[in-house]
Formats: sequence, structure tokens, C-alpha cells
Amino acid sequence: MNGELLAVLEHMEREKGIKKDILIEAVELALVSAVKRIVELKPGVEVKVTLDRQTGKIKAFAGDEEIQSQDFGRIAASTAKQVIIQKIREAEKDVVFNEFNAKVGEIINGTVYRFEKGNMIVDLMGKAEGLVPKSGQIPSEQFRQGQRISAYLCEVKRDAKGPQIILSRAHPNFVKKLFTLEVPEIYEGILEIRSIARSPGERTKIAVWSRDEKIDSVGSCVGMRGARVKNIVTELHGERIDIVRYSEDIHTFIAESLKPAEISEIRLDKENKKALVIVNQDQLSLAIGKHGQNVRLASRLVGWELDIRTKETLVEATPEPEAKKKEQKELKETPFSLDQLSGVGEKTKSSLIEAGFSDIESMANASVEALSEVKGIGKIKAKKLIEQAKELVTQSKE
Repeated sequence: MNGELLAVLEHMEREKGIKKDILIEAVELALVSAVKRIVELKPGVEVKVTLDRQTGKIKAFAGDEEIQSQDFGRIAASTAKQVIIQKIREAEKDVVFNEFNAKVGEIINGTVYRFEKGNMIVDLMGKAEGLVPKSGQIPSEQFRQGQRISAYLCEVKRDAKGPQIILSRAHPNFVKKLFTLEVPEIYEGILEIRSIARSPGERTKIAVWSRDEKIDSVGSCVGMRGARVKNIVTELHGERIDIVRYSEDIHTFIAESLKPAEISEIRLDKENKKALVIVNQDQLSLAIGKHGQNVRLASRLVGWELDIRTKETLVEATPEPEAKKKEQKELKETPFSLDQLSGVGEKTKSSLIEAGFSDIESMANASVEALSEVKGIGKIKAKKLIEQAKELVTQSKE
């Protein structure tokens, strides 16, 4: 039995990837409990069981004294079998967990196995089962049992039944990783994906930046005759991909993110990260997109709240500035100038201002005698000027 036990443990190590030492320690620990059940021991006496790593011989000790029992061999064999089965299950779970946990953030392949309450169960090359929850599925896609599938590995959770491997085809990083696999310049770090915004199954915007000025970020992602991006679109079953050139200049980045629409003007509110984007009427539908999709994705891509307006609606919606209102009010309340009096030339005007009659109101309140003392103005002219001034003041108050 001794040699057979070691052979079994070594086989488990080769086939299941479970370290032989771990199995041996588990067997020893389980045998301690088994020995305590078959041997009467004094209180406080410790039991120790050892399994020789070379010969496979099992010995049990109570204190320093070796325990001899007719049932010991049978129990040892039975216990070892149970422990091995248990440890195999546990170790297999650990192996699966460690293997797939190391792949979190990568794309993995599998086969659709079954459908369960809206979730899709994927066979991962016979090693484990992956779960694509409803939230990780693209609504427009339909998979059949047995069909090959690729998905983004989001996370691996420990569970009593075994590791839960959570997959997604709707995650933005699924598209990001597809570009990394398809575009060597991204994989090599020459190009960098700065941000990504996605509406699964419909449209994705991805902002790319080049570390090398000689390499065009957008052109590299598109590929010769669009081959690279076409491969990604095919994998995503027709999802539209907008490749945007990233820029540190927020004006440029916003304009790029809203393409194919042409932008007339961008007004920034940097404190609140909001931008008013002004377009011509014929560009409005392009800028906003179907059901607001283009501007919504662009907002998420640049990290700013974008408000799209046309010049016409902006004029209609914009209230009069307070400064302009104040100016108009002051203009309305300001008395008419001396220039509006007939028969008053530049010399006479200068004389009036010098005498303290600088506006129409002061003229209207003046007496004929006081006004006639001004150089160049007699009593008759003074009377006429006063009458004109009073008429203009009256008009201004109406």
C-alpha cells in the first residue's frame, strides 16, 4: 500500500498539477483525526502522523510512542483515498482559479455550451466554464450552442462550487484588446489608446495617440485598405468603429471626437468641464447622431459635457446680456445732447457748456435772463432754445 500511495500521489501531481507535498500534508492531517477515533489517548496527548516521502510508509505517534493498531493500515488507506479525492477537487479549483485569474483583462476563446436564465455558459477548452451574464452580452448578437466565441475576461471569483469566470463581449475593453491584438503598433507601445467609449453592438469611439510623429495613429489602426478595422468590425458583427486622433488640446480633441460633423466654434467652461459646441444647421444631425449617440459617446470619450447648438438656436436661446440691458437703460435715461437743438453750432455749444448748460435738462430749467448772458445768445434765441429743450425733455419721458 505504501508504494502504491506514493505512486498515486505522484500521478496526481503530473496529471492534475497538484504538488505531491500538499497531498502528503493533507493525508497526514486527516490521519491524525482518524487515529484519535480508533485509539484511546490520555487527555492532552498530541498525535502526530508522518508519511515517508521516499518509501510511502505511514507511522503514527502519541507523544513519542509509536501507535500500533490492527485497524491502522485499513483506516490509513481509506483516509488517504478520501483526502486525495477532496484535495484533487480543491486543487483543481485552485489551478483553474490561478490560471484564469492571471488572464484577467485578456481575450479568451471558448465554445457556447448552454444557456441558463438569460446567461450564456461557455466551455473554456475543457478546463472550466465561463459565464457571460446578460449584461455582458451584445443585444444584437445571437449565438448557438457549439458556436465558437471570444470574450473579455472581466474577473474570477472564488466560489464553493468552483471559480466563477466572468466574461463579457459588451465591455469597452473588449474592443480595446481587439485593437491591441490586431494593431502591432499598439501591442508594441508605439501607439496608445487614450480613451474609449462604447454603445455595445452599435458604435464605439476610440481615441489613439502616437508616440512617434512619423506614425499616423488613425491610419495604423485602420490598416491597408481598412483591413485591420474591418477584422474588428467583423468580430463585433458590424458594430461601427470611429477612430479618433487624440490631442492634448481640448478644442481639437472635442472637434475630432464629434466627427464626421464639422464644428464651427467651441466655447469652454474649464471649471465645470463643459463645452458649448456650435455647428451649422446642416451639421446638427451629424453632430448629435441617431438618438443622441454621437454626442453622448464623444462626451464620454473626452470626459467633458458637450452641448450641441446651431448659431440660429443659440441666438434665440441666449438672453440679452446684463451689460447690454444696462447700456440700453442708461441710453434711454440719458438726456438728449445739445447737438439736437437747432441753431446751436460748435462755438455756441462750447459757450453753453462753459456756462454750465451741458445738457438739455439744464437748458429746459434755465431762465431766459440766465441763458441770454451766454455769449452769442440773445433773449429771443434763449427763449426759443428753452422751449426746444422743454419739448425734448417731455418726449424723453413719454
